[in-house]
Amino acid sequence: MGHWLERNIIEPGKLPLLLALTAFVVTFLVTRVITRLIRAGKGPFRNIETGAVHVHHVVPGVVLTVVGGFGAVSSSRYGFGAAVFAVIFGMGAGLVLDEFALILHLDDVYWSEAGRKSVEMVVLTAALVGLLLAGFSPLGVNDLDEDEVQSRGTVLLNTGVNFLFSLVALSKGKARTAIFGVIVPVIALIGAIRLARPDSPWAKRFYRRRPRARARSSLRAYRHDRRWAGPRRAFEEWLGGKPDAEPDRTADRR
Repeated sequence: MGHWLERNIIEPGKLPLLLALTAFVVTFLVTRVITRLIRAGKGPFRNIETGAVHVHHVVPGVVLTVVGGFGAVSSSRYGFGAAVFAVIFGMGAGLVLDEFALILHLDDVYWSEAGRKSVEMVVLTAALVGLLLAGFSPLGVNDLDEDEVQSRGTVLLNTGVNFLFSLVALSKGKARTAIFGVIVPVIALIGAIRLARPDSPWAKRFYRRRPRARARSSLRAYRHDRRWAGPRRAFEEWLGGKPDAEPDRTADRR
């Protein structure tokens, strides 16, 4: 089955990556279904607790990631072992990134607004791995022809320029553009030449004495957020569940 897939569906040697991505996505979706059932008090599932300690699913996720990662490193890209370790790694990564916000904040923010970061990270990771699976290489080395690949100088220059574009996009407050730009260089170039977000390090450094650029940057960021914040929020709530309502702080100050 694996050989048939590599001959007809994907490039040779990429079956473990496909299995890891599939296990990653399926594990995340199954985990979200279970946690939503637990939250609603439905079904046979319950939180795992040992005494007063709530064992979050990031714990078995770390174990699976370590086992799958070291197993994959110690095996080849072919064979049954590589497939098994790829699935184990994908499952572990799905459990870990589903609680990315908890790791980031060192607090149980799973069902809070801050917990949306977990869903964003999962979607971003799945998209990047999907690009790698589709044949894109980091920093655009895949765009070189055979003659250019034989020249180390050309490869190093191409990699350095693309990495620089990604850094500029990141400094302009466009983290997603910078990350995707590492895989697809054209995206990094677009992010590097467009206006920076008003709260970015680039804007604070280069727009201080350019009031027109600051105004354009603020207006563009406002229009972008107004256009995309709603659909992105709706998608995240559909995929990961709606966060708990924030408590009313005004009543505590009275």
